[in-house]
Amino acid sequence: MDLNQVTLPALDVPASIAFYRNLGFELLVETRHYARFKATTGDSSFSVHAVESMAEPSQTVIYFECADVDAQVEALRARGVRFTQEPRDEPWLWREARLVDPAGNVICLYRAGRNRLDPPWRLRT
Repeated sequence: MDLNQVTLPALDVPASIAFYRNLGFELLVETRHYARFKATTGDSSFSVHAVESMAEPSQTVIYFECADVDAQVEALRARGVRFTQEPRDEPWLWREARLVDPAGNVICLYRAGRNRLDPPWRLRT
């Protein structure tokens, strides 16, 4: 199986569209209640769909891998994007930076390299 897409809740679909387009994602589908985007590399996609309210802060975290997290953060910061976590090396051997979309969904920009699918703690069969 291959992952097709992830769908995130959106309190304001037009605001979410503007946010994700500013991050560089290609808008594929746009309606009043739904939008779908193509990842900047590869064939994966993700969507946002309108919700009336968020019952609590979102527990969703969506991860986008970058070749160079620091350069990506600087490029986005130049376009006015604000980050909640500066790039840093994590104990699980990924470099991560975080931001929040208009609905409160957490976005993690990261670089894992070979540790993405083959970390030292991976279960071996």
